[in-house]
Amino acid sequence: MTGLLDRLVVIDATELRRRVPMRVAIRAVQAVLESGFDPARDPIRTIVDVEHGELLLMPSDLGRYVGQKLATVAPGNPARGLERIQGVYLLLDGETLTPMAILDGTELTSIRTPAVSAAGVDLLAPADARSLVVFGTGPQGIRHGAGLDAAVGSVDDVRDADLVVCATTARSPLFEADLVADHAVVVAVGSHEPDARELDAALIARSQVVVETPEVALREAGDVVLAIEEGAFDPGSLVSLAEVVTRRAPVDVGRPRVLKTSGMGWEDLAVATAVLDHGTAAD
Repeated sequence: MTGLLDRLVVIDATELRRRVPMRVAIRAVQAVLESGFDPARDPIRTIVDVEHGELLLMPSDLGRYVGQKLATVAPGNPARGLERIQGVYLLLDGETLTPMAILDGTELTSIRTPAVSAAGVDLLAPADARSLVVFGTGPQGIRHGAGLDAAVGSVDDVRDADLVVCATTARSPLFEADLVADHAVVVAVGSHEPDARELDAALIARSQVVVETPEVALREAGDVVLAIEEGAFDPGSLVSLAEVVTRRAPVDVGRPRVLKTSGMGWEDLAVATAVLDHGTAAD
């Protein structure tokens, strides 16, 4: 009789990338929202402070499967040659709650974050968008700009950008709001802390702001929270990503669109499910 650990499928980073190309991950995120799933019902992420960083506990239930990610955030890791965010992911059968697979949670995070961004940008960005500016040279900055011709730029390049991605550990705005064109889309993924921001209040104030859920944004998205505290933004105008994907909320093309994400458990589970469903065959 084999033990539980003997029956678990272990999926490392290389195998995870092979099974779920980015287009599959994007579609997995969109499909969950199109199915009618309400991200507001996702369990709240638990953040536990430890001596050298944070532990993030992120459960979710999408019916067929249940998942739990344990992610760690260690600000001192880059100086050690290690990734700032690491993790493992446990995927369970939705009915019996039997553990089925362990996935590389670091790689899963690196895939699902740009997948969520792309799921929103597909609908928020102008159809002829061509120029992208990325702030950040870490794993998320690289994943959001992968496969494109790239050159070192400057903050002033934001003026001509159709898309701007902010994937940094900054705690204060990266550029001034008036640099952003009215047709542009700005994606901010760098922080899940209410006192850290990559975008200034003026940009939040003049933009259509799309978030995973208003509840998460008001709890974790410093870009939004600080703009509200400064009296620059009405939280009642927040639009959820689900409303955009299901086309229940029109896209306001007359002003910038900001997509601010903090990361939610259902996003990890959507991609993890796609990993298991794709078996051993590459898509």
